[in-house]
This record gives sequence, C-alpha cells and structure tokens, in this order.
Amino acid sequence: MVTVEEVRKAQRAEGPATILAIGTATPANCVLQSEYPDFYFRITNSEHKVELKEKFKRMCEKSMINKRYMHLTEEILKENPNMCEYMAPSLNARQDMIIAEVPKLGEEAAAKAIKEWGQPKSKITHLVFCTTSGVDMPGADYQLMKLLGLRLSVKRLMMYQQGCYAGGTVLRLAKDIAENNKGARVLVVCSEITVVTFRGPSDTHLDCLVGQALFGDGAAAIVVGSDPVPEVEKPLFELVSAAQTILPDSQGAIEGHLREVGLTFHLLDSVPGLISNNIEKSLVEAFKPLGISDWNSLFWIAHPGGPAILNQVELKLGLKQGKLRATRHVLREYGNMSSACVLFIMDEMRRKSKENKLGTTGEGFEWGVLFGFGPGLTVETVVLHSLEA
Repeated sequence: MVTVEEVRKAQRAEGPATILAIGTATPANCVLQSEYPDFYFRITNSEHKVELKEKFKRMCEKSMINKRYMHLTEEILKENPNMCEYMAPSLNARQDMIIAEVPKLGEEAAAKAIKEWGQPKSKITHLVFCTTSGVDMPGADYQLMKLLGLRLSVKRLMMYQQGCYAGGTVLRLAKDIAENNKGARVLVVCSEITVVTFRGPSDTHLDCLVGQALFGDGAAAIVVGSDPVPEVEKPLFELVSAAQTILPDSQGAIEGHLREVGLTFHLLDSVPGLISNNIEKSLVEAFKPLGISDWNSLFWIAHPGGPAILNQVELKLGLKQGKLRATRHVLREYGNMSSACVLFIMDEMRRKSKENKLGTTGEGFEWGVLFGFGPGLTVETVVLHSLEA
C-alpha cells in the first residue's frame, strides 16, 4: 500500500519555483505625456475648465512619465461620448471593448514568453490570468486559452479587480502551484487597459485626475516552473519566498469601485507616507531568515505607483541613487500599468544586465526584492534569487 505521505512527496517538485521566460506587449497607440493634457481636456469637452487643466498639466509634468500606450484613441472616444463625461453611464460600452481587448493584449505578451521559453505550449499545465479591467464569464483566462490554443485540461485561475499589487500576487500563486505540482509549467498573464477607468475631469474629485495622469495600458506574461530541464530551459530568477500584508491604518487609502460610469479611482495623499513608513518591516520579515539587512545589497523591482512613492521609499531606506533605475525607466516609458508593471520592470532588469554583461539577471546582485502596492492598502513582497544569464 502506498501512503498519503508518499503520494504527496511524489506530487511535489524538488526545487524552488523559477521564472523561465518573460514577454511584454502594449497597444500600438502611443501617447506623449507632454501633449496629453491638451488632448484630454479637448476630447472630454472640458477646455473651459482652465484652472483645472493647469492643475492637470502640473500633475503630468511631475509624473516623471514621458509616454504611455493606450487602446483608447480619439476615434474610439468620439464614438463613445459617454466615456468622456465624468458621471455618464458607460459600462456596457467599456465592457464590450474590455472583453475583446484584454485577452488579445495578453495573448501578444504570452506568445512572446512562450517563444522565449522554447517549449511546446502543450506543456503548459496551469494558467493564471490577472486584470483590473472589467469582469466577465467565462473570463479572460478562458478567452486567452482559446486564443493561444492551449490544452482544454489546463487548470485556470482568473483574478479580476485586484489592482496594482497583483503583480506580486500572481508570482506568489505561481510559486505555490509550481512547487506543489511536479512538472507544472504555469503561464502567468497580467493584462491591463485603461478603458475601464478613463473618464472626464471633475472639479471636486482631484484623485480622479491623478489616475488619468498616471495609468497606461500593457500586458506582461511569464512562464514559471520548478526543476528546469537542463540545457533546455533557462531560468532567470528563483522565487524564494512571498508574503502579503495590509498596512495598518490604511483603510480607504486606495480604492476602486465598479459603477455604471466605469471603474472609479480614489486615492488619499497619505499613500506615499503609508508605504514608505511600513516598507522596512516587510523587508526585515522577508530577509532576516537570509541574514540580509543591507537594502542596498539587493536589486529592486518596486511597483511604480508614482514618483512620490519612489522618492519617499528611497529616502526612508537610504537607497543609493540608481537602485530604482529599472522601476523609474518603466514608469517613464509606459506609465503605471497596474499589475503588469513589476513584470515589465523584471524584463527591463534582465535586459539591462545582459546589455552590461554583468552575468546575472539582477544587475550584478544575487538577491532581490519585488514589491507590489495597491488597494487595501495591500503590499506583496517577493524575495528573488538571481541566476546566471
């Protein structure tokens, strides 16, 4: 007779979960941040709000963003005037776009990741799909599975309405799946488009304008698996540990609510301080078991919620200039793409390392940390171990 313990042992992988490939994608429509205030106030018929437009211009100037990519074009918005108002019912039109475009953008990123992985897509055993954009049944995971032509028996998990911290959440889930299912190859896809959050400006709700100044569209995909096949699979990072916590006294700091007008966005001014004042506690809990207490000895992948968050984190932790280089690069070139951001940053980090011939995917550092911040105020902390490129 075989014991349950023996069955469980046979089911589990031997080594830690590793990231085997990364792919990213954006819509074709590129928006320059310097031109966006004029476009935004014109398309929303708000040019008479002169003072508000000046405030928005200052927000865009301080955002540290050069450009963003967006599915929404002038033509689409002219065809859907309700989306350009502040409180007009428009969820049906938004949903029609989201249901088609979120899986499509995810497919583009996933195809790149699968190509880099170099294995037949029939070897994918699990699919984790994450988006803050809309909801539907069957979900975007189902649609992506069909678009990619994955096996019907692929085990799917759909994550809707998580927000910006979810890039860390998907890694935590993929780690647990890969390590507890021998031979598992998990395709993780984060696909975000601002169709659900775009709306006209309000004189009384300036936090809405913050979202309009920061968010962009993008999708990222990774393949995760334990026990990489030698000479066939090329692991980039080991997922060493993963944790989630809600910051104390942070209720209402970041919120999103799905309404007839789309997804409304609410943000308190206290967010950068809440994150910077609590981040070291998460670092200590994650790295104490490894005997690491020098935060400058790590490579950093932090969700770019905005420049104020990054500036305060750097100051609070005494990080050297350049520690958040990859994060700032992604913010500058793409804006805040919610859950997809940290995976874009990971891709930028390994690309830069290869370019600099440093030999590792963590820009020359063996250990690293990935942070996701979002509604709750929720923080995801993932410890990464860089492997030779």
